[in-house]
Amino acid sequence: MTQVSRRKFLFSTGAAAAASILAHGCTSNGSQSATTGEQAPSAAPAANVSAANAPKVETTKAKLGFIPLTDAAPLIIAKEKGFFAKYGMTDVEVVKQKSWPVTRDNLKIGSSGGGIDGAHILSPMPYLMTIKDKVPMYILARLNTNGQAISVAEKFKELNVNLESKSLKDAAIKAKADKQALKMGITFPGGTHDLWMRYWLAAGGINPDQDVVLEAVPPPQMVANMKVNTVDGFCVGEPWNAQLVNQKIGYSALVTGELWKDHPEKAFSMRQDWVEQNPNAAQAILMAILEAQQWCDKAENKEEMCKICSDRKYFNVAAADIVERAKGNIDYGDGRKEQNFAYRMKFWADNASYPYKSHDIWFLTEDIRWGYLPKDTKVQDIVNQVNKEDLWKKAAKAIGVADAEIPASSSRGVETFFDGVKFDPEKPEEYLNSLKIKKV
Repeated sequence: MTQVSRRKFLFSTGAAAAASILAHGCTSNGSQSATTGEQAPSAAPAANVSAANAPKVETTKAKLGFIPLTDAAPLIIAKEKGFFAKYGMTDVEVVKQKSWPVTRDNLKIGSSGGGIDGAHILSPMPYLMTIKDKVPMYILARLNTNGQAISVAEKFKELNVNLESKSLKDAAIKAKADKQALKMGITFPGGTHDLWMRYWLAAGGINPDQDVVLEAVPPPQMVANMKVNTVDGFCVGEPWNAQLVNQKIGYSALVTGELWKDHPEKAFSMRQDWVEQNPNAAQAILMAILEAQQWCDKAENKEEMCKICSDRKYFNVAAADIVERAKGNIDYGDGRKEQNFAYRMKFWADNASYPYKSHDIWFLTEDIRWGYLPKDTKVQDIVNQVNKEDLWKKAAKAIGVADAEIPASSSRGVETFFDGVKFDPEKPEEYLNSLKIKKV
């Protein structure tokens, strides 16, 4: 495959790529095979419309974007189970986006220009948009912790590539010398998956900017790209790692909770101007999403959550590709298996929904590390501008979350990574200076 055709494939959002992803999917006559997304049954609302604590909203309409990833479930469930309607937001649209760049561009133009007002989003993106694109954004909640994975091609099994990437180093150096550098898929430059991949590689002595090639690939196209050998590995959220394993194309070297226990992942973000023009509607949306997060985290709801999300209008994949990892049952694809894993995706448990400012400080520090942001970025100032933990607390109290369950601090404290490196959010420069491989 030529460089031009390979790149064309990587970034295509056309029917051919979609068909490749779901090669075990839709038949030519439009019927569903056993392994594709099934038509979800009408979700019985879990919420009563017009709750007594619903704020008096300025508008009942909002357009919210999502990427087909399991951590988008709170938005989908808030729509399908009636939580948005419960709090007066009866006309919320939850709209599938083709990629993170498309999500960004639709947020930039807003719903008034045919785009969207808010989204399920990679946590660093609202900062990159606020700083680089000059589109002020707010983070209103964290949508989940954990739940991503770094997966690699079958050919790396013999190297025993797992949580330690150093076993990949010789292969990366040899491939580079042969002018066929290993290509690792990430979803958005400076986003969470990019940062997990970079951290993992660098911890093993692999320079992500010199020893391999990082390729931006939309999440739903990761498996297709691995299948035709245009990437040798990738970092992405579920269900795409599980689908890779189910199709026996590759295996998961690690799940990202092993990299950093209970790490922050996606956020719910809205345009600043929309929130300021519609403060009550923003609170209503946030109340609905927090309640949906609570619902999604209950073990008895996992099957229904995955069935709803598997529908054609949402993920268009088999519910079987979603449900096991959503329950914390991890089949890595190389013989390792975990049941009810501590590093499973969490929507509410252990303060998963709370947008700790300390976590956003880490994201910005890492984006400085890799040259996505200038070293003189005023990290604390921008975090205080974008992170609206006060609105989260207000919404949480409005839906009856006990004071004891609401974090009293903006910081979760010192964080420790799998390689023993520690991050003190009070001393980000000290952390940055300690790292051996970096651009800054």
